[in-house]
Amino acid sequence: QVQLVESGGGLVQPGGSLRLSCAASGSIFRSNAVGWYRQAPGKQRELVADITRFGTTNYVDSVKGRFTISKDNAKNTVYLQMNSLKPEDTALYYCNILGSRYWGQGTQVTVSS
Repeated sequence: QVQLVESGGGLVQPGGSLRLSCAASGSIFRSNAVGWYRQAPGKQRELVADITRFGTTNYVDSVKGRFTISKDNAKNTVYLQMNSLKPEDTALYYCNILGSRYWGQGTQVTVSS
């Protein structure tokens, strides 16, 4: 059974930065693509960034140039560096092995002055 645990969320002012982490219980990130999703109240969950097993990255237009997804296979961890945060980035952020039923519990990001 794969377990994913997100951390790093919090309250930050507009323009600030946060780094989210998604730690896996095993070496699953070496052979699978991983995505960071977010869901704001009253909105659908959206995929904001993903990274393939080869390290290729993709981003939704609204975060391009501000967010960076990366991974450390040795630490079984995927990161989401979020810079220049905006109030509209406020959401519960989840990581997921793309196409799988494996999700973390989420970490809350709130951007507010």
